[in-house]
Amino acid sequence: MSNYVAIRKWADEEVSSQRADKARIAIGLGTCGIAAGGNAILEAAERTLANNEEIKADVVSVGCIGICYKEPLLDIEIPGQPRLSYGPVTPGETKKILENVFIHNIYEHKKALAVIDDDAFSEIPSWNEIPFFAPQERTVLRNCGFIDPEKIEDYIANDGYAGLSRALLDMTPEAVVKETLDAGLRGRGGAGFPAGRKWTIAADNIHTLRESQPDLPSYGYVICNADEGDPGAFMNRSVLEGDPHSVIEGMIIAGYAIGADYGYIYCRAEYPLAIDRLKLALEQAREKNLLGENILGTDFSFDIKLKEGAGAFVCGEETSLIASIEGDRGMPMPRPPYPAQSGLWGIPTIINNVETLNNIPVILSKGAAIWAEKGTEKSKGTKTFALTGKVENTGLIEVELGMSLRQVIYDIGGGIPDGKEFKAAQTGGPSGGCLPKEQLDLTIDYEALAEAGSIMGSGGLVIMDESTCMVDVARYFLTFTQFESCGKCVPCRLGTKRMLEILTRITEGKGKIEDLDALEELAPSIRDSSLCGLGQSAPNPVLTTLKYFRSEYEAHILDGRCPAGQCKALITYTIDKVDCVGCVVCLRACPVDAITGAKKEIHIIDTDICTRCDTCRQVCKFDAVLIDGNLL
Repeated sequence: MSNYVAIRKWADEEVSSQRADKARIAIGLGTCGIAAGGNAILEAAERTLANNEEIKADVVSVGCIGICYKEPLLDIEIPGQPRLSYGPVTPGETKKILENVFIHNIYEHKKALAVIDDDAFSEIPSWNEIPFFAPQERTVLRNCGFIDPEKIEDYIANDGYAGLSRALLDMTPEAVVKETLDAGLRGRGGAGFPAGRKWTIAADNIHTLRESQPDLPSYGYVICNADEGDPGAFMNRSVLEGDPHSVIEGMIIAGYAIGADYGYIYCRAEYPLAIDRLKLALEQAREKNLLGENILGTDFSFDIKLKEGAGAFVCGEETSLIASIEGDRGMPMPRPPYPAQSGLWGIPTIINNVETLNNIPVILSKGAAIWAEKGTEKSKGTKTFALTGKVENTGLIEVELGMSLRQVIYDIGGGIPDGKEFKAAQTGGPSGGCLPKEQLDLTIDYEALAEAGSIMGSGGLVIMDESTCMVDVARYFLTFTQFESCGKCVPCRLGTKRMLEILTRITEGKGKIEDLDALEELAPSIRDSSLCGLGQSAPNPVLTTLKYFRSEYEAHILDGRCPAGQCKALITYTIDKVDCVGCVVCLRACPVDAITGAKKEIHIIDTDICTRCDTCRQVCKFDAVLIDGNLL
């Protein structure tokens, strides 16, 4: 079966026969859903259906829909009716919800994600009217949470491989490259280099290589960078778990566009579910003649191998990733030559990340003009983010480029919990910068973030509140990048080590005001002379916190205090004589016996013994334990 029309007809018939006017009960079983107990919900749903013959529905597992803080999720799709979403649910609630909906026609439940004022379906809002989803624009996440990622027919029935069919049957490789250029797609894994320009360079070099050496076994490679090593980032993982075929299709189109023969998906081994679903998807694509020899009956052949990475953060850098695939230690190489000129085994290679490749099928199936309607003049399309940290609604989101930080944090994220104030947002992971509340109305696009001192990166977005110490944040991220440095170049290997030593001294109350000058002198030197992007961007958290939160550094050094009360060496715990009732709860909870006092008498903390573990403050019901930020 090589004709796409026939494949699409088969997929539509398969999906129609599976559903056949039956309802569908979808359980979110991405990594987040499984960790939250999704498998127990799946078992409860199957058990409920087995015990109730009147419930005519199929139970399916889907990937992460993005609203992770509500996992585990239970969605119900009844033909012709709005999608019902519930979460977080328990196995017991699962049984009750299904019986209410299918037997008693009752749709309201305390775990409904959308408010249902009436039991009539006409009163149920669409899923995308839920406040978390309403401001979002889903292109990359178009299928995540909606299709069964382990069934190729689900993907094809939702226009899957339509872009590949158009590329192979109706377009030349040059036209495909031009379509990508016209769309204005920029790489979604780093600084935003235009994908079409990278493809153009590779295509030219592959063409030259074919003419000069006609007997080579391979002339070009496409690599999907799914290493995703940023702390708190899970965009690529969720896409691979929820929609693996979209990335495979994007890679095949890219291979056709540049004239490549093979592709590699470089995925970190810590993503076992993503790897399992990728393996299955690759097998399914080969079975349907969508991958391998003479794809869709054409002269174009292209195959993909899966390479599991060992988890080195530096392997997210292009040349380090190539070295790892070749079997060497993941260490960067000087550029030029760039991979598009001489990459894997010396052959022209393009490397795009998961999100970049996921956009390609949409551009090819709908056209560059339609895809480029979203976004700004220079930053087209949408961007996914892992929204984490001190925000009410954490999860995977996708927004149109040009949306402000304020909209993301408050409209989608629901604001800062516990009535606290927003303090900073870090974009771009450990290589990004920390932006203060004065930048809340900053638009999220490549140019605006760079001007503010940060980067888009792959899409990590960590929100911090007033209880966060920005000096400690800079120390934390520099600890990560320093540990992950491959050590090949001196500026990164030693420069980040010296910066980390200075930051550690400051958080321990041993800093000097001259340390700030040293940081500001080291940072640009490391940025300008490091071999790869890891070292070049490592100073960003330090530079932005010095720029926007310098007063906190000065408080640590000059006043001997941590304004946020987080640096243990600069705080002390005391018990308020007025609020303490002598209940002895803190005394019993103290792991080092630093608290003394008889029952119904005011307790005392011995600061020489206290390890500042914060247990006493957490267990006190009377808010009698105080943190003093001025130990000296």
